[in-house]
Amino acid sequence: MTSIQKILLIGILCLVAHSAWAQPNLPSEEVEVIKDFEANLEESEKLVVEPGLPPLDTANKNLVYDIPSRTVKLEYLPPKIRPLAMRRQRTEKTYNGFAKLGVGIPNSILGELGYHISDPERYSFTGRLHHHSANNDRRRENQRFANSGGRLQGEYYLDSGLAVGGYLGFRSNQVHFYGYDDESVSFTRDAVRQNWNLFDVGVKAYNGERTLGDINYNAAFNLYRLTDNYAAGETGVDLQLGGTKWFDDKHPLSLTIITDFTTYDDTVKQRLNNFFFQPNFTFHGNGFKIKAGVNIASHNDDFFFFPDAEVAVNIVGNRLAAFAGAGGGLQKNNLRNLSEYNPFISTFARLNLQNTNYFHYYGGLRGSLGILDYQVEAGYKDARNLALFLNDPQDSLRFQTLYDTVRIFTFKGTITAEPIEGLRVIASVGQNIYNLEKEDKPWHLPALVVNLGLRYRTFEDRLTLKANAFIENGVPYLTPEGVADNLNALFDLSVGAHFRFSQNFGAFLDLNILACNNRQRWFRYPVYGINILAGVTARF
Repeated sequence: MTSIQKILLIGILCLVAHSAWAQPNLPSEEVEVIKDFEANLEESEKLVVEPGLPPLDTANKNLVYDIPSRTVKLEYLPPKIRPLAMRRQRTEKTYNGFAKLGVGIPNSILGELGYHISDPERYSFTGRLHHHSANNDRRRENQRFANSGGRLQGEYYLDSGLAVGGYLGFRSNQVHFYGYDDESVSFTRDAVRQNWNLFDVGVKAYNGERTLGDINYNAAFNLYRLTDNYAAGETGVDLQLGGTKWFDDKHPLSLTIITDFTTYDDTVKQRLNNFFFQPNFTFHGNGFKIKAGVNIASHNDDFFFFPDAEVAVNIVGNRLAAFAGAGGGLQKNNLRNLSEYNPFISTFARLNLQNTNYFHYYGGLRGSLGILDYQVEAGYKDARNLALFLNDPQDSLRFQTLYDTVRIFTFKGTITAEPIEGLRVIASVGQNIYNLEKEDKPWHLPALVVNLGLRYRTFEDRLTLKANAFIENGVPYLTPEGVADNLNALFDLSVGAHFRFSQNFGAFLDLNILACNNRQRWFRYPVYGINILAGVTARF
């Protein structure tokens, strides 16, 4: 008997027993079983169902999808709007090279040569040579000079957007110590000649194109070697790293790091090493500008904090604006800077290299009145270790440096005007009021300086006329007897003209120091007086 049959049999017996229990009229006598019950199930017939695919539904249905909308924020740089193309105007022909050759009185020679080649998309290279010398021996013994030099510089733009550049230069500045009485004493040229020979080289790299993040970056390395013909020399190395992040194309956040090393050597070596960390941020608003920053300088493990701030506000558009600011830093008094300011400085005595530590606070007005641009400014400087110059007591032909703490009140103004077509006028005046801590006078530093320049172009720009006036007060000095005095003031008037005969050739004439002033900028060193220079020019 199968399991199914057993289950069915048990179920039937339960039903029968339940029915017997439920009938109350059954007799209570004994029941005789005639035959044993035997239940058998017939074999069931199995239904075989074969699986199959339902028929294809070829009816067209329009399905509607309900997708919730969502705004996705994309980070991108806004594109630069370029100006629409304009009709090209006729431009003046450009020239790659120029040359200038002149001679003059007293015994003067001038020569300049330059050439420039460029491809605005790829490169730009420039080379230049120059020489200028004069000899006034007939008037004063050994009153002569000679300046010569050359320079190559260029830039190259890579496909990656990086630009690289550099320069290589040489300069020779020959002067003579002619500050003696040539009627009572005489020197050979070799005995009083000084040659300042400068060799410098530099490389730089920066972004030649706009970067994706609007960040400008730059790096530069500069090296120079300065020597004289008295066994003195100086080497300078500086490395600069900088970057600027622009916000909204008008608010720059900048950071500059500078390391500036100087080594001076004669009988002993001196070193003057400075480090600078200069962050600043400038905000340009509607009619105003605010710059806030700091110039952190370090020298000999000492740290100095100088402000780097300026506020400018337009009061009447671009006609009148007010500005005020604060700055400061470390200015090196090394052989290069001192000899460029005073070529008669002595390297016999030990040169004392120091930094001028200064703070500068200023304010003023500036604006444009159509044909005239102007700026007036007043300020205050607190300068520690400001370099002054006096004749060396051991050698009166040369100058030595001494330092003092000086407080300077400054006033200056500048005007640039073009009253008529072709005429340009530039005038400037500066006044310094010195308050020294130790010294009696600001030795050999000017207090009043006035410049006036006129330039006029006419005859279709073929003729250029120019005139310049220069006024400076007599600088203070010490007489041989040790008495403070002032040298004569300077009034220098110079005129000149340049005429172009053709597109390629021209001629020039310059007449300098027409007032015949015998002023001395440095004690015992009078200027050359009237001098004339004439020659030809070419461009190609």
